[in-house]
Amino acid sequence: MGQPELIYEGKTKNVYKRNENTLLLQFKDTVTGADGKIDPGANEVMGEVADKGKASFLLSVFFFEKLEKEGFPTHFVKADTDNCTMTVKDAESLGTGLEFICRKHACGSFLRRYGRHTTAMAELPHLVEITLKDDNRGDPLINDDALLALGILNEKELESAKKLTIDITKTLEAIFAPKKLRLLDVKFEFGKVNNDIVLIDEISGDNMRVMDEAGNSLDQLELYRTLLENSPSR
Repeated sequence: MGQPELIYEGKTKNVYKRNENTLLLQFKDTVTGADGKIDPGANEVMGEVADKGKASFLLSVFFFEKLEKEGFPTHFVKADTDNCTMTVKDAESLGTGLEFICRKHACGSFLRRYGRHTTAMAELPHLVEITLKDDNRGDPLINDDALLALGILNEKELESAKKLTIDITKTLEAIFAPKKLRLLDVKFEFGKVNNDIVLIDEISGDNMRVMDEAGNSLDQLELYRTLLENSPSR
């Protein structure tokens, strides 16, 4: 097989075409942020952190393997630990490219938008928000009615993706609980493989906020060390 073709250069990883049915994800050390602070929910690349790409890769493999065992549909196929690459099914993006955010606590952009009506870290009941993947427009929020009216999703796709968002979030919370970690919010992307909706992209500190029992927000490397370093073989 020849050299994979680079088809997309993202902020935190590159995507290569491996063959007709699979892609190769290569994780990078780049971090995103806003106003001079690292923020996994931001769109601006701030720089690089050594070994951050490896941590993103190992966390993604860990979470995908856990979710697969729980019966969740994902695009994960296999991992190459030596090269920090992950082979995944070539999924068709759900809608025009959407992000499903499940919020457990008021923080980040949610608090900036609704600070008049809530307080920092107020509990939220697995609240699902959906944004369009559109860097030029700041990944705007879109509501259910607009998704349906614009024909971006149909009712069945919308219901399935929202249910998966909540169910996967609850599974992640169960994974974090023994380590006394608290999931504040998490962002997912979904695609379609053979017309089935599956979880795609990555699952790491790049798309979630996690806090330890002392109230410290964990960055990518801290999350990796807490969850995986010195842990028994999984």
